[in-house]
Amino acid sequence: MSKQKPDIEILELKSKKYKARRRTQIKATLLIVIALLLIFVVLQVKAAPKIYTFGVVPQQSATRLAVLWSPFLDALSVESHYQVEFKTAPSIPEFEKRLASGEYDFAYMNPYHYQVYSAHPGYRAFAKSKDKRLNGIIVVRADSDINVTSVQQLNDQTLAFPAPRAFAASVVTRGYLTQQGVDFTPKYVGSHDSVYRVVAAGLYPAGGGIPRTFANSDSTITEQLKVLWKSPDFTPHAIAAHPRVPEAVVLSVQRAMLEMDSKPEQQVLLKDLNMKGFVLAKDKDWDDVRQLKIGDTHH
Repeated sequence: MSKQKPDIEILELKSKKYKARRRTQIKATLLIVIALLLIFVVLQVKAAPKIYTFGVVPQQSATRLAVLWSPFLDALSVESHYQVEFKTAPSIPEFEKRLASGEYDFAYMNPYHYQVYSAHPGYRAFAKSKDKRLNGIIVVRADSDINVTSVQQLNDQTLAFPAPRAFAASVVTRGYLTQQGVDFTPKYVGSHDSVYRVVAAGLYPAGGGIPRTFANSDSTITEQLKVLWKSPDFTPHAIAAHPRVPEAVVLSVQRAMLEMDSKPEQQVLLKDLNMKGFVLAKDKDWDDVRQLKIGDTHH
């Protein structure tokens, strides 16, 4: 009996040592697995391409803009080697809020927006539409007897505009009407397309837009309209980058944009946007808009 007891103690001791070794081995294995998982996650994050958002001012419906801009941005992603994704907003005022908060990496914004958001949060223009100047237009129904010499017929009327800060379509056109002594009430309907629809429907006698969106809009609507007045030229919309975007990325996207008109398949995409191509742009290009010293954008 006395011999058996030491044997049991030895077995128990060996069992404890074995269990301790197993626990150590399991812990080591778990640590290795966790380390490998962390390495895998890190590698996956590094492998996942950074997506840069490209905000487009919602002059038209989000669906229409997506149809026009997404193929172009897909091609731009291929040419620049950086993934650029279409974004917009449900309205121009909401787009302005998103610009103010720096939500977009890149943005296509009107000249007034650029005047404001180049100051803060610091968007910097690097491209603009080629061979294009920006004009505002006032549209009326095709069967309207109002013309430029009788624009005072709009006096005391409610007129349609996209949004208070839509530069050419609202700021410039409202300014012209005021200069002509027309006293009117602005009705902001959210987009250029909405302006054309409500004027065509006879809900308002006139409204503001720009030639590009007029040309891109539903022809069954625009054929019911005529252009009453077209403004002088201004520097067109800015394509700008948020200051957080690395310079190398901006330069690569800029290079790709400037070369887009050199390839037939991409010329088709540009034509859909009613653009001929893009040229280099600098911040000072919008000094013509700054010189207007536009303050209050409401009538």
